[in-house]
Amino acid sequence: MSKVNENIRNHRKQLGLTQDQFAQKIGIKRSLVGAYEEGRAEPRLELLQKMAALFNISVDQLIGDGTEVQKSDEKKYARGKEVVVITVDEHQKDNIELVPHKAAAGYLNGYADTEYVKELPKFKLPFLTNGTYRAFEISGDSMLPILPGTIVIGEYVDDIRAVKNGKTYVLVTNREGIVYKRVFNYIAESEKLFLVSDNRHYAPYQIDAEDVIEAWVAKAYISVQFPDIESKNDVSVEQLAGLVLDLQKEILQLKTVK
Repeated sequence: MSKVNENIRNHRKQLGLTQDQFAQKIGIKRSLVGAYEEGRAEPRLELLQKMAALFNISVDQLIGDGTEVQKSDEKKYARGKEVVVITVDEHQKDNIELVPHKAAAGYLNGYADTEYVKELPKFKLPFLTNGTYRAFEISGDSMLPILPGTIVIGEYVDDIRAVKNGKTYVLVTNREGIVYKRVFNYIAESEKLFLVSDNRHYAPYQIDAEDVIEAWVAKAYISVQFPDIESKNDVSVEQLAGLVLDLQKEILQLKTVK
Protein backbone atom coordinates (compact mmCIF):
# COMPACT_ATOMS: atom_id res chain seq x y z
CA MET A 1 0.00 0.00 0.00
CA SER A 2 1.42 3.42 -0.93
CA LYS A 3 1.71 6.17 1.66
CA VAL A 4 -1.03 8.33 0.11
CA ASN A 5 -3.57 5.51 0.37
CA GLU A 6 -2.57 4.77 3.94
CA ASN A 7 -2.74 8.47 4.84
CA ILE A 8 -6.24 8.81 3.36
CA ARG A 9 -7.47 5.94 5.49
CA ASN A 10 -5.75 7.18 8.67
CA HIS A 11 -6.99 10.75 8.32
CA ARG A 12 -10.55 9.62 7.50
CA LYS A 13 -10.65 7.47 10.64
CA GLN A 14 -9.16 10.31 12.68
CA LEU A 15 -12.16 12.44 11.72
CA GLY A 16 -14.50 9.61 12.71
CA LEU A 17 -15.99 9.30 9.21
CA THR A 18 -17.18 6.11 7.55
CA GLN A 19 -16.15 5.53 3.95
CA ASP A 20 -19.67 6.48 2.86
CA GLN A 21 -19.67 9.74 4.87
CA PHE A 22 -16.22 10.62 3.56
CA ALA A 23 -17.31 9.92 -0.03
CA GLN A 24 -20.32 12.23 0.35
CA LYS A 25 -18.18 15.07 1.68
CA ILE A 26 -15.76 15.03 -1.25
CA GLY A 27 -18.37 14.16 -3.89
CA ILE A 28 -17.34 10.69 -5.03
CA LYS A 29 -18.70 7.13 -4.76
CA ARG A 30 -17.94 5.04 -1.69
CA SER A 31 -16.40 2.34 -3.88
CA LEU A 32 -13.76 4.83 -4.99
CA VAL A 33 -12.82 5.55 -1.38
CA GLY A 34 -12.29 1.82 -0.88
CA ALA A 35 -10.15 1.65 -3.99
CA TYR A 36 -7.99 4.56 -2.84
CA GLU A 37 -7.52 3.19 0.67
CA GLU A 38 -6.70 -0.29 -0.58
CA GLY A 39 -4.16 1.02 -3.07
CA ARG A 40 -6.09 -0.12 -6.14
CA ALA A 41 -6.33 3.44 -7.49
CA GLU A 42 -4.70 6.85 -7.02
CA PRO A 43 -6.82 10.05 -6.66
CA ARG A 44 -6.27 12.95 -9.08
CA LEU A 45 -4.70 16.21 -7.84
CA GLU A 46 -8.07 18.01 -7.71
CA LEU A 47 -9.45 15.29 -5.45
CA LEU A 48 -6.32 15.29 -3.30
CA GLN A 49 -6.83 19.01 -2.75
CA LYS A 50 -10.41 18.43 -1.57
CA MET A 51 -9.25 15.68 0.78
CA ALA A 52 -6.42 17.80 2.19
CA ALA A 53 -8.81 20.70 2.85
CA LEU A 54 -11.20 18.39 4.69
CA PHE A 55 -8.33 16.91 6.74
CA ASN A 56 -6.94 20.40 7.48
CA ILE A 57 -3.50 19.50 6.09
CA SER A 58 -1.51 20.31 2.97
CA VAL A 59 -1.46 18.10 -0.13
CA ASP A 60 2.24 17.49 0.54
CA GLN A 61 1.38 16.10 3.96
CA LEU A 62 -1.35 13.92 2.48
CA ILE A 63 0.97 12.32 -0.05
CA GLY A 64 3.96 12.24 2.32
CA ASP A 65 5.26 9.55 4.63
CA GLY A 66 2.42 9.86 7.12
CA THR A 67 4.45 11.39 9.93
CA GLU A 68 2.07 14.35 9.99
CA VAL A 69 -0.86 12.20 11.09
CA GLN A 70 -1.23 13.12 14.75
CA LYS A 71 -3.25 11.32 17.38
CA SER A 72 -3.26 14.18 19.88
CA ASP A 73 -6.37 15.98 21.11
CA GLU A 74 -5.06 19.16 19.52
CA LYS A 75 -5.25 17.67 16.04
CA LYS A 76 -8.43 15.78 16.82
CA TYR A 77 -10.43 18.81 17.91
CA ALA A 78 -8.75 21.81 16.29
CA ARG A 79 -10.53 23.25 13.26
CA GLY A 80 -8.09 25.55 11.45
CA LYS A 81 -9.52 28.61 9.67
CA GLU A 82 -7.86 27.57 6.43
CA VAL A 83 -10.53 24.90 5.95
CA VAL A 84 -13.38 27.40 6.20
CA VAL A 85 -14.42 28.54 2.74
CA ILE A 86 -15.30 32.25 2.70
CA THR A 87 -16.21 34.81 0.04
CA VAL A 88 -15.17 38.45 -0.19
CA ASP A 89 -16.65 41.60 -1.71
CA GLU A 90 -15.09 43.98 -4.23
CA HIS A 91 -13.04 45.53 -1.39
CA GLN A 92 -11.69 42.12 -0.32
CA LYS A 93 -13.74 42.22 2.88
CA ASP A 94 -15.31 39.01 4.16
CA ASN A 95 -18.99 38.45 3.43
CA ILE A 96 -21.39 36.82 5.85
CA GLU A 97 -22.82 33.82 4.02
CA LEU A 98 -26.37 32.77 4.89
CA VAL A 99 -27.35 29.11 5.15
CA PRO A 100 -31.17 29.04 4.79
CA HIS A 101 -33.03 26.19 6.49
CA LYS A 102 -33.80 24.61 3.10
CA ALA A 103 -30.05 24.55 2.33
CA ALA A 104 -29.03 22.97 5.65
CA ALA A 105 -28.76 19.41 4.28
CA GLY A 106 -26.72 20.59 1.32
CA TYR A 107 -24.37 22.55 3.58
CA LEU A 108 -23.28 19.34 5.30
CA ASN A 109 -21.84 18.17 1.98
CA GLY A 110 -20.84 21.54 0.54
CA TYR A 111 -19.31 23.48 3.45
CA ALA A 112 -15.77 22.84 2.12
CA ASP A 113 -16.71 23.36 -1.54
CA THR A 114 -15.78 26.83 -2.79
CA GLU A 115 -18.35 26.76 -5.60
CA TYR A 116 -21.14 25.76 -3.21
CA VAL A 117 -20.32 28.51 -0.71
CA LYS A 118 -20.17 31.09 -3.52
CA GLU A 119 -23.82 30.33 -4.33
CA LEU A 120 -25.06 31.05 -0.80
CA PRO A 121 -26.80 34.41 -0.15
CA LYS A 122 -24.45 37.03 1.31
CA PHE A 123 -24.77 40.18 3.40
CA LYS A 124 -22.81 42.42 5.78
CA LEU A 125 -23.32 43.94 9.21
CA PRO A 126 -21.31 47.05 10.12
CA PHE A 127 -20.72 45.95 13.72
CA LEU A 128 -19.34 42.50 12.78
CA THR A 129 -16.05 43.15 11.02
CA ASN A 130 -13.31 41.35 12.96
CA GLY A 131 -13.62 37.61 12.58
CA THR A 132 -15.17 35.03 10.29
CA TYR A 133 -18.97 34.94 10.41
CA ARG A 134 -21.75 32.80 8.98
CA ALA A 135 -25.52 33.04 9.34
CA PHE A 136 -27.93 30.15 9.80
CA GLU A 137 -31.73 30.12 9.64
CA ILE A 138 -33.08 28.38 12.72
CA SER A 139 -35.95 25.89 12.56
CA GLY A 140 -38.11 24.49 15.33
CA ASP A 141 -38.99 25.95 18.73
CA SER A 142 -36.33 24.34 20.93
CA MET A 143 -34.60 27.67 21.60
CA LEU A 144 -37.59 29.86 22.44
CA PRO A 145 -37.90 32.81 22.71
CA ILE A 146 -35.67 32.66 19.58
CA LEU A 147 -38.42 31.88 17.05
CA PRO A 148 -38.35 29.54 14.04
CA GLY A 149 -37.10 31.41 10.97
CA THR A 150 -34.72 33.59 13.00
CA ILE A 151 -31.30 34.17 11.43
CA VAL A 152 -28.51 33.49 13.95
CA ILE A 153 -25.09 34.92 13.06
CA GLY A 154 -22.14 33.05 14.48
CA GLU A 155 -18.41 33.67 14.67
CA TYR A 156 -16.19 30.76 13.68
CA VAL A 157 -14.54 28.85 16.54
CA ASP A 158 -11.06 27.64 15.58
CA ASP A 159 -10.79 24.99 18.29
CA ILE A 160 -13.79 23.08 19.61
CA ARG A 161 -12.09 22.89 23.02
CA ALA A 162 -12.58 26.66 23.32
CA VAL A 163 -16.38 26.28 23.61
CA LYS A 164 -17.54 28.13 26.72
CA ASN A 165 -20.15 26.71 29.06
CA GLY A 166 -23.60 28.23 28.79
CA LYS A 167 -23.00 30.11 25.53
CA THR A 168 -25.15 29.40 22.47
CA TYR A 169 -23.58 27.93 19.34
CA VAL A 170 -24.54 26.79 15.89
CA LEU A 171 -22.92 23.38 15.52
CA VAL A 172 -22.49 21.64 12.19
CA THR A 173 -22.30 17.93 12.99
CA ASN A 174 -22.06 14.66 11.15
CA ARG A 175 -24.95 12.97 12.97
CA GLU A 176 -27.28 15.75 14.16
CA GLY A 177 -26.90 18.04 11.14
CA ILE A 178 -27.00 21.77 11.92
CA VAL A 179 -28.21 22.53 15.45
CA TYR A 180 -28.49 25.70 17.52
CA LYS A 181 -28.13 24.99 21.24
CA ARG A 182 -26.73 26.17 24.54
CA VAL A 183 -23.53 24.15 24.94
CA PHE A 184 -21.62 22.82 27.94
CA ASN A 185 -18.06 21.65 27.40
CA TYR A 186 -17.01 18.30 28.90
CA ILE A 187 -14.31 17.48 26.35
CA ALA A 188 -11.55 17.28 28.96
CA GLU A 189 -13.56 14.88 31.14
CA SER A 190 -15.40 12.69 28.64
CA GLU A 191 -14.79 14.02 25.10
CA LYS A 192 -18.44 15.08 25.05
CA LEU A 193 -20.47 18.24 24.54
CA PHE A 194 -23.84 18.59 26.27
CA LEU A 195 -26.50 20.40 24.26
CA VAL A 196 -29.31 22.14 26.12
CA SER A 197 -32.45 23.73 24.68
CA ASP A 198 -33.78 26.96 26.21
CA ASN A 199 -37.27 25.51 25.73
CA ARG A 200 -37.56 23.22 28.75
CA HIS A 201 -39.86 20.84 26.85
CA TYR A 202 -36.75 19.49 25.08
CA ALA A 203 -34.40 17.22 27.02
CA PRO A 204 -30.64 17.89 27.05
CA TYR A 205 -28.42 15.40 25.25
CA GLN A 206 -24.75 14.75 24.58
CA ILE A 207 -22.69 14.40 21.41
CA ASP A 208 -19.11 13.35 20.74
CA ALA A 209 -16.81 16.35 20.34
CA GLU A 210 -15.18 14.71 17.32
CA ASP A 211 -18.59 14.65 15.60
CA VAL A 212 -18.49 18.45 15.28
CA ILE A 213 -17.46 19.67 11.83
CA GLU A 214 -17.84 23.41 12.53
CA ALA A 215 -18.72 25.49 15.59
CA TRP A 216 -20.02 29.08 15.41
CA VAL A 217 -20.55 31.05 18.62
CA ALA A 218 -23.73 33.14 18.37
CA LYS A 219 -23.05 36.87 18.13
CA ALA A 220 -26.31 38.34 16.84
CA TYR A 221 -29.68 37.41 15.41
CA ILE A 222 -32.13 38.85 12.91
CA SER A 223 -35.86 38.24 13.11
CA VAL A 224 -39.02 39.77 11.66
CA GLN A 225 -41.01 38.34 14.57
CA PHE A 226 -40.93 39.77 18.08
CA PRO A 227 -40.87 37.19 20.92
CA ASP A 228 -43.93 36.86 23.12
CA ILE A 229 -43.18 38.07 26.65
CA GLU A 230 -45.04 35.04 28.03
CA SER A 231 -42.53 32.74 26.36
CA LYS A 232 -39.60 34.32 28.23
CA ASN A 233 -37.62 31.67 30.09
CA ASP A 234 -36.44 32.53 33.61
CA VAL A 235 -34.03 29.61 33.93
CA SER A 236 -30.49 30.90 34.60
CA VAL A 237 -27.28 29.60 33.06
CA GLU A 238 -26.25 28.38 36.52
CA GLN A 239 -29.43 26.30 36.74
CA LEU A 240 -28.77 24.92 33.28
CA ALA A 241 -25.21 24.02 34.29
CA GLY A 242 -26.59 22.15 37.30
CA LEU A 243 -29.05 20.33 35.05
CA VAL A 244 -26.24 19.26 32.73
CA LEU A 245 -24.09 18.11 35.64
CA ASP A 246 -26.96 16.00 36.98
CA LEU A 247 -27.46 14.50 33.52
CA GLN A 248 -23.78 13.64 33.25
CA LYS A 249 -23.86 11.94 36.66
CA GLU A 250 -26.84 9.85 35.57
CA ILE A 251 -25.02 8.78 32.42
CA LEU A 252 -21.92 7.78 34.42
CA GLN A 253 -24.08 5.81 36.87
CA LEU A 254 -25.74 3.96 33.99
CA LYS A 255 -22.32 3.07 32.58
CA THR A 256 -21.21 1.82 36.01
CA VAL A 257 -24.30 -0.41 36.30
CA LYS A 258 -23.56 -1.95 32.89
